[in-house]
Amino acid sequence: MSERQDRIAALKDAVKQRILVLDGGWGAMIQRKGLEEADYRGERFADHPGQMKGNNDILCLTRPDVVTDLHDTFYAAGADISETNTFSSTVIAQADYDLGAEEVVDINNEGARLARASADAWTAKEPDKPRFVAGSIGPMNKMLSMSPDVNDPGARAVTFDEVYDAYRMQVEALCEGGVDMYLIETITDTLNCKAALKAIKDLEAEGMEALPIWISGTITDRSGRTLSGQTVEAFWNSVRHAKPFAVGLNCALGADLMRPHIATLARIADTHVAAYPNAGLPNAFGEYEETPETTSAMLGEWAESGLVNILGGCCGATPEHIAAIAEAASGAAPREISERPRAMRLSGLEPFEVA
Repeated sequence: MSERQDRIAALKDAVKQRILVLDGGWGAMIQRKGLEEADYRGERFADHPGQMKGNNDILCLTRPDVVTDLHDTFYAAGADISETNTFSSTVIAQADYDLGAEEVVDINNEGARLARASADAWTAKEPDKPRFVAGSIGPMNKMLSMSPDVNDPGARAVTFDEVYDAYRMQVEALCEGGVDMYLIETITDTLNCKAALKAIKDLEAEGMEALPIWISGTITDRSGRTLSGQTVEAFWNSVRHAKPFAVGLNCALGADLMRPHIATLARIADTHVAAYPNAGLPNAFGEYEETPETTSAMLGEWAESGLVNILGGCCGATPEHIAAIAEAASGAAPREISERPRAMRLSGLEPFEVA
């Protein structure tokens, strides 16, 4: 087997032995660095038009030391898996900064290489705890299922083919850079997710190395639905065909509000279940105040209750949160995957089952 297939085998073995831990929220950690416009521009984009500050993904090219330091910090805190700094690295999202295909490919490639180098260094240092890299594939800033015009429900800012092509470009570059898995995350629109899944599966059919897929949706409020209107079970029915390595939820909610939805996934999913909630809900200033002790106590209960196989943190989750979560989950057995009775399961906004 290739080195990457050896790592994937190690990943699949590790998730059977213990609850794995993902890293935390990158946005807040980058804000802590106090970076200025010049840091985002570097030499390559010194004369680029418009503002670049706020485009955190570009730091893979202009301040790779910052990105590497964050990978190292999260691995040191106890994370088994760290995400590439590529959440918004598609030509659709990067168009906001007047960046195109060349820059997007470079961001994804370098983001994967930086994460790979850090993971490999930590694995060499602690071979009994191998580290893994998840290629972060975000939801985009344009949705296929919803109109951007309140007066025209049929209007769309983007086509399926455009979303598919953008994700295909990102997936190819992440694979080339050396990720161990794809993490399609913060999914607000299932149709966008399905475009990413099709891109991955088409590339595999054309000969690209097959990697595990982790799908993470987002329940946006107390309704228990994604932004495009699906319940958790309907969402799972929509993506189960991809046979993902893991499915779960992240962002939008704190652990207390996310728990019932994770419990639903734990009941219905015939694969690993992953969860990385925000550190509570933001205050009036957009800051997350939930302490590591509070977050880890709730996630520790999920672990003890047999709900999860992977835990981590999203917005507001610092290395201190990740260290506390890793400690809280360390003594718990991973959730056992059980088969559901054979049935035809369909979905729209609601699930539909015919035994």
